[in-house]
Amino acid sequence: MLSGIHGKILHINLTTAEIQVETPSHDFYKLLVGGRAMVAYYLLRDLPAATDPLSPDNLLIFAPGIMQGTNLPGAGRHGVGGKSPLTGAIGSSEAGGWWGHEFKRSGYDALVIRGRAASPVYLWIKDGAVEIRSAQHLWGLKTAPAQGAILAELADDRIRVAQIGPAGENLVRYAAVMSDINRAAGRNGLGAVMGSKNLKAVAVRGTMPAPVAARKELNGVATWLGANYKELAAWATAGIGRGTQDSLMNWGAVGALPTKNFSEPMFENRALLSGERNYEMFLKERDTCQACPITCKQVFEHDDPDPYRKLHPDYGGPEYETMAAFGPTCGVDDNLAVAKANELANAYGLDAISTGASIGFVMEAFARGIITEEETGGLAYRWGDAKVLLRSVEMIAQRQGFGDVMAEGVARMSQRYGPATGAFDITVKGQELPMHEPRLKHVLGVGYAVAPVGADHMMNVHDTDFSSPGQGLDRVNSVLEKPVGPLSPSVLDEDKLQVFYNELNWMHFQDCAINCHFYPYRYEHLAQALSGVTGAEFSVRDILAVGERAQTLSRLFNVREGFGVADDRLPRRVMKAFERGPLADIEINDEKFSWALRRYYELMGWAPDTGIPTDEAINRLNLDQLLSSES
Repeated sequence: MLSGIHGKILHINLTTAEIQVETPSHDFYKLLVGGRAMVAYYLLRDLPAATDPLSPDNLLIFAPGIMQGTNLPGAGRHGVGGKSPLTGAIGSSEAGGWWGHEFKRSGYDALVIRGRAASPVYLWIKDGAVEIRSAQHLWGLKTAPAQGAILAELADDRIRVAQIGPAGENLVRYAAVMSDINRAAGRNGLGAVMGSKNLKAVAVRGTMPAPVAARKELNGVATWLGANYKELAAWATAGIGRGTQDSLMNWGAVGALPTKNFSEPMFENRALLSGERNYEMFLKERDTCQACPITCKQVFEHDDPDPYRKLHPDYGGPEYETMAAFGPTCGVDDNLAVAKANELANAYGLDAISTGASIGFVMEAFARGIITEEETGGLAYRWGDAKVLLRSVEMIAQRQGFGDVMAEGVARMSQRYGPATGAFDITVKGQELPMHEPRLKHVLGVGYAVAPVGADHMMNVHDTDFSSPGQGLDRVNSVLEKPVGPLSPSVLDEDKLQVFYNELNWMHFQDCAINCHFYPYRYEHLAQALSGVTGAEFSVRDILAVGERAQTLSRLFNVREGFGVADDRLPRRVMKAFERGPLADIEINDEKFSWALRRYYELMGWAPDTGIPTDEAINRLNLDQLLSSES
């Protein structure tokens, strides 16, 4: 008997209001665990090929993993998936907070939603009971008032809410699904999928924890973390500005802070956006996710009579990605404006990365004379204009005026304005690049190219984690036949690809389990934790195979939807060397990149010429029986 699960997948059809419960086999859970692997499986099994992502036929899948509900530190996360309206590929995004823990305790292991309600609704799930309730009175509300209204209506402050804001209702192609108001499953436009279903929110409450087979083994991992996290996660516990914001100054110093749409090597005014400065000016308190001692989340507050200069603590505070996307990418050095843009993104339910990148694209097109004030409704999109930045975030969320164009994302705007914009269309598979520079981290660039969802920095490997002795190298060397030493970030060779293969499977596994990537766990820690929760024996190789299954299932779905080797590419701009700055003359060589791509396919057991998973790889991962039994 497998522990850590309820053995129930909840299926809801919003068109018919039909509610069903599926009871998968234990092998299903052991092979997939949860999260991204489960999302890809259901998309392959239940979604017809070539489905319009915004049609009622698309699936919206909330997929926690076996770790949720166990109180393991780092497991306060959950996954959301579907076919992406931004890319047409698999959509898979994760969020922190408390929703995943609470949902798992409601008696289900995952939630699969299809169809479209005739009018706005929200779901109310408590201890196995399910209601579809009217959300007519919630439609149009921003995330904080919407959550407040749901909690008041259901008379329970311990309810957790996953929801969309007006951006999702208006089908912005990079709308987010927001949890706890300020945690975003931000990428791939899954908020638009939710909006297309007339689904405003999913409210959950649970008192039914899944059984844990060996609590002692699980507690042993938590005990190790408690003894080591202050040292191994010092970036969050004792950093200057604390949290990911400090990365901005670090990357800026080495010329790896994306500036003016990745066109310039240095952002000279980066100190104005530093985590230390933000911390001193705006910090109200620090927040955390369920069972997490690290408290890396910052809560900002600032009082000002100007509503565009006032920060509301309900919406949290910006992370590095947000600061960089709304700041240097758009040439903006006003830290209050950038923090306010983050607040607006959380209030309206927008992916901050794609929003900032879309505004940066327009600013470059404006500078080149491709887009003019006549088209933008009189707004001059000049680099560094903080007022235009803030106005644009609202326009995008409301699809108001020129915001309707920006709401389509960079790739579609590039198609609209023609070949002259191709040089600064900084997307992969139609998704905007995150705020990490491939010219510094070359295997990260390979990771951008092969990520099933389009460019992504989380289901990826950061070369700088392996450029000096430390926990990154120690972790991956534990499984390599030939241990490697420190590796230059700008090298693509066999050692780097061995690291990439194992670490990428590790990252995908964590998005199945689901666990926070910022934790200093080693492979053996989560193998022990998963064994303790389930009562089944998981080795290190077993958990890495879960990540490999997630990648392979995602690849099978994308191949079915028409994606291939030609889509595993990087924008030319971020392969070409800067002429000045710390990264001057460092490029991603075409030949080396092509070799690395092919080597990745080989390591995965995919056909080197096509990138299609082979029968041998499918059989090795025990996916043949799973896929054939459900065909």
